[in-house]
Amino acid sequence: MFLGSISRPITSIQGVGSKTEAMLKKAGVTRVVDLLRYYPRDWEDRNHYVPLAGFRTNSRVCTTVTVIDQQWIGFGRMRTLKLIVRDETAQAALLCFNRNFLEKQFVPGSRWFITGKFNYKYGEIQSGAFDYEAPDGNEGGSKSFGKILPVYPLSGDLTQKTLRKLVKNALEQFAHENVEDEIPRGIAAREGLLSKKDTIRAIHFPLSMEELEKARRSLIYTELFYLEIMIGKRALDRKSAAADVRPSSGMGGSLSALQRRLIGRLPFELTRGQGEAIAEINADMNSPYPMARLLQGDVGSGKTLVAFLACLKTIEEGGQATLMAPTELLARQHAENAARLLEPLGVRPAFLTGNVSSQGRRELLKRLAGGEVDLAVGTHALFSAGVEYRALKLVVVDEQHRFGVTQRSQIMAKGSMPDLLMMSATPIPRSLAFTVFGDLEVSSIRNMPPGRKPVKTHLASQSSEKRVYDFVRRELDAGRQAYFVYPLIGDDESPGESGLKNAVSMAERLAVEIFPGFSTTLLHSRVDEEEKRRIMESFRGGETRILVATSVVEVGVDVPNASCMVIEHAERFGLSALHQLRGRVGRGTDQAYCFLVYSEQAKHEKDDQLDFRGSLTEEGKQRLKVMLENSDGFVIAEEDLKLRGPGQIAGIEQSGYLKLGLADPVRDIRELIKAREDAFAILQQDPGLLLSDHRVISRLMEEAPPFEEVSL
Repeated sequence: MFLGSISRPITSIQGVGSKTEAMLKKAGVTRVVDLLRYYPRDWEDRNHYVPLAGFRTNSRVCTTVTVIDQQWIGFGRMRTLKLIVRDETAQAALLCFNRNFLEKQFVPGSRWFITGKFNYKYGEIQSGAFDYEAPDGNEGGSKSFGKILPVYPLSGDLTQKTLRKLVKNALEQFAHENVEDEIPRGIAAREGLLSKKDTIRAIHFPLSMEELEKARRSLIYTELFYLEIMIGKRALDRKSAAADVRPSSGMGGSLSALQRRLIGRLPFELTRGQGEAIAEINADMNSPYPMARLLQGDVGSGKTLVAFLACLKTIEEGGQATLMAPTELLARQHAENAARLLEPLGVRPAFLTGNVSSQGRRELLKRLAGGEVDLAVGTHALFSAGVEYRALKLVVVDEQHRFGVTQRSQIMAKGSMPDLLMMSATPIPRSLAFTVFGDLEVSSIRNMPPGRKPVKTHLASQSSEKRVYDFVRRELDAGRQAYFVYPLIGDDESPGESGLKNAVSMAERLAVEIFPGFSTTLLHSRVDEEEKRRIMESFRGGETRILVATSVVEVGVDVPNASCMVIEHAERFGLSALHQLRGRVGRGTDQAYCFLVYSEQAKHEKDDQLDFRGSLTEEGKQRLKVMLENSDGFVIAEEDLKLRGPGQIAGIEQSGYLKLGLADPVRDIRELIKAREDAFAILQQDPGLLLSDHRVISRLMEEAPPFEEVSL
């Protein structure tokens, strides 16, 4: 059997009663296999001697000490035992918080193994968190020194001692199981991977650090290998479902007639990245298999124009296309641009959201079902009940990370194996593109249209915000416009955050006290869609000079005349949001500016020098530093991934993929690439996994699938 096939309940392990069962259940452990897969987050090397004098250069001390004296510190209930100990290198103090019972054990002259983190404080080496054990020959606890011990993630009332004991008992049961290896023998031998049984035992209780590293690598490779197998199979299944449905046109990536007409009407040339992207998309659409491609590019790189060109190809061939956006504001902008660019070519676009009137909606749906609409642009209403298409052949999803997997599959179901083009202005780092979108091809637009000037970014503490206001006033006097963005809508949104500015109160202050001569409007998520549209139209038309908002404008209407973006409490926003907000300015030919105003207690003379003090968290500092030093969205995405990890990046939590044990697609990128090459080579050679060396893969996927399948 495979490890994942072990179905015995956790209560079958010695030492698991009803109370322990309840604690384990809270940690997600209900079966023996869950406990075996409850991997340590760290390991303590108690086999490596580190004397007291080595505390500065080592994370932990591990030594044998002699008790010199017992002292007491504090008074009353706070009275605490202090043990003075010494090894051959130094003397130290052990502070026995809530462990005064050690007075009877740690008598002067007794010897003990101790390990823990030590520091120098109050003129002495000391530790308030240490483990101990009597050496051989003394009465004491079980022998745990001279070994490498696992350190598990804890929750509730679970302790390291309890988990170590239970895992040992589980491993004793596991030793009698006939558990199969999961990687084909040839690959396992080439990579030097441990057997499954040795891997599980060594990941918990390794005999050496070398064995631990082999066990970690064996688990990481196995997880990533099956992740890529799953992704590769999904790509194969999609292609096999389309077999014999549509022939290849043999045209490769060449432009269609309608595409050439649109490009010829543009007052500018496509960038190199746009040209390469449309060639790749055309080649996909001319192939016998439905396209599944991710188009990523920075804010303002021209992705929407590429999407329109893809739509033209579908329409020219008699099909219908949809372009789905996450907000009505963005969908309306796309619809207006489609009308401006595509209607002169004879294309019939339509706009569909949940706010379209019932009479207008009925007429629109009738035209859509009858094939009188070539391009439907809208929100999630595009896949709602009652919406039918005559011949839906292309689905374009803008800002794809804002749509769940289910929503994407619902719009795809409106057609018969349509092509899929997903767009993202939040570039996906290479390591995640291999995993989350591993069964998609990826096109990246790395260069910006000519004439665009990089947005100049400045940091400013709240104590120096007057300088920011003065700068913005000069831009307003010159005829330009500005955004002011806040993390909260009003005082009622987060009562515990009384120190934070909010959009409602600041809109009034900016209009009355700071910029009284300029029209100011407020926009946030509680404003209804029609009012949002009116506000944005007013701002885009120049009637409103200052737009005060929350991050609702992160994805919004292009306003080329807006030259200033002021983000207050910038440390409260994620890197992706900060970059998207900054991308709202710099859409025209004028120089644009972004001011990241951060909450700080101390006064600064030079904010841009990153002289941080006060209450900023370390991660907050790093985010602002990244924004100041980088304008490339691809670089920022990589830094965001390093700071937050793959599970927190926008959209990843919706993918259903990253339920990994030890593997980290960022840290383990080399293993990921190797596992991908191996997995895809096997699937290319043996798509059905019928060869004897590959049967272990198909059997594992059938009997104990390591990942939950989620369809796009």
